[in-house]
Amino acid sequence: MPSSVPLRRLFVALLLSCTVLVSTTACGDDSGKSASASASPSGTATAQKQKLAKTRFVANAGLAAGATYQWIIKPYRAGTFKKGADGRTFALVKAGLAGGFAYNRLKAAAENAKGDPLLSKAVAPLTAGIESLKGMGTKLRNGQAGAGDVGAFEDVITNIKDAGKSAGAEVKDQVPSASQLGG
Repeated sequence: MPSSVPLRRLFVALLLSCTVLVSTTACGDDSGKSASASASPSGTATAQKQKLAKTRFVANAGLAAGATYQWIIKPYRAGTFKKGADGRTFALVKAGLAGGFAYNRLKAAAENAKGDPLLSKAVAPLTAGIESLKGMGTKLRNGQAGAGDVGAFEDVITNIKDAGKSAGAEVKDQVPSASQLGG
């Protein structure tokens, strides 16, 4: 039966596609694009996809904000990063990890925002600010960050929170666990 061979191949291809779709969804792809989103025609956004985009944006931005406040801004204001301060080395290591983590989560949040038209417009102007934080984790860890660097983190987080709020996606600080921070 020559006609059953193409049908069987089609069935196997469909089965493999579904398996890939389910596994990427279950693994929590943080890039903001799921396999189902890339399979749909461009320009079509359902209310469900927009809701997921906002939810992911809020989660990622909240983790970035929590890490920044808990391990960068708060210790800096307390003077923990100054030479001779008790616990300085440990605080700098945590700040370095938090800086890298926050940058990663902000990049993911910006990508998530692309799934919602209103949120995308609100976050688009902030991508340069997020990009400016790229090497800040290393700078913090090495004790080379100053008030301007810490202020840059604080400004980007404030702007992300404001952009989310204006688009109906209010961001609240969520302090990540040590295992999340360490990757």
